[in-house]
Amino acid sequence: MNKIFIVSNQLPLKQIIQALEQLAPPSLQESYDNSGLITGNPEQMIQKAILTLDCTEAVIEEAIQVQAQLIIAHHPIIFSGLKKLNGSTYVERTVIKAIKNDIAIYALHTNLDNMLYGVNHKIADKLGLQSTRSVLKPLYNQLCKLHTYITEDKADELRNALFKAGAGQIGHYSECSFNIIGEGTFKGDGQSNPALGRPLVREHARELKIEIILPIWRKNEVLESLRKAHYYEEVAYELYPTLNAHQETGSGLIAELRTPMKETDFLQLIRSKLHTGVIRHSGLTGKFIKRVAICGGAGIFLLSDAIRKEADVFITSDVKYHQFFDADRNILLCDIGHYESEQFTVEIFQELLNDKFPTFAALFSKTNTNPVNYY
Repeated sequence: MNKIFIVSNQLPLKQIIQALEQLAPPSLQESYDNSGLITGNPEQMIQKAILTLDCTEAVIEEAIQVQAQLIIAHHPIIFSGLKKLNGSTYVERTVIKAIKNDIAIYALHTNLDNMLYGVNHKIADKLGLQSTRSVLKPLYNQLCKLHTYITEDKADELRNALFKAGAGQIGHYSECSFNIIGEGTFKGDGQSNPALGRPLVREHARELKIEIILPIWRKNEVLESLRKAHYYEEVAYELYPTLNAHQETGSGLIAELRTPMKETDFLQLIRSKLHTGVIRHSGLTGKFIKRVAICGGAGIFLLSDAIRKEADVFITSDVKYHQFFDADRNILLCDIGHYESEQFTVEIFQELLNDKFPTFAALFSKTNTNPVNYY
């Protein structure tokens, strides 16, 4: 998986971070997580980055050897606070070596796990699955609704600006809004300069109320676009939280095979496409595999969701002994290994960087960071 892009420019770290956080907003990370900039200065200029699943001492050494100033990892090297930095643990030694050599470390972990086109989608791609636009367990409290008001003749221009900023997306549909005609009143004071009417006079205007939904992490961008695109001196709007599930964020993924397969044939497909040394699985159910549930990393907490969604198989990792019983012949439960389930995450980083910064140098790490060995 070693791929190098020709270097032709440097980028400020903050510009790279902005692109990464557009892909996986930090607000989507779980409470226990520590995604984001671990070491480094956002103003630092970056010429080369190493992409890896884990940041270890060996990866830092690799970065030193190839003169990379940035490591982008899936797992953060620091999960909880460090009280000492004396090199007594591998975490401390890794952080010390990174700081000494002016190497920035950035992690995208559960915020990337919680994106539809993240870790689980990459696994589905590797297996050749289709109908991959369904999150297994969607997140709630990630959406809000904007209400704003404008005259009809300017409504299209404003709506287009809001859509471009990321509002109006509902599942498979974009540019969604609801519009109501009504009458607005307003009275400017002596220092006002109203777009309609005169100061110190109560005015009546035929207006359109636009209602539009947006992800909370797009709020600032959408409000900025609202103010720039609107022609009123004072822009009236309201922003409300909603209780809806966000259909493109959450844990796990549901997808389907193009053609149903025998369970043993599907296990062989996993071994071949995901390069797994060992697959630990529950007893065969005797059913053909059509619907596939996926959760990269430790995803056993989604087993009941996979069964409820009528998946024939659930691919995940870190399954404990007694948890295999919970499959109860309702589903084929497959533990493919934590590293194995997330090893292709670096390809997501590379695809993003290549798209946003075509001449930026991004290297897949040559270091095998899998702490589990098979005999």
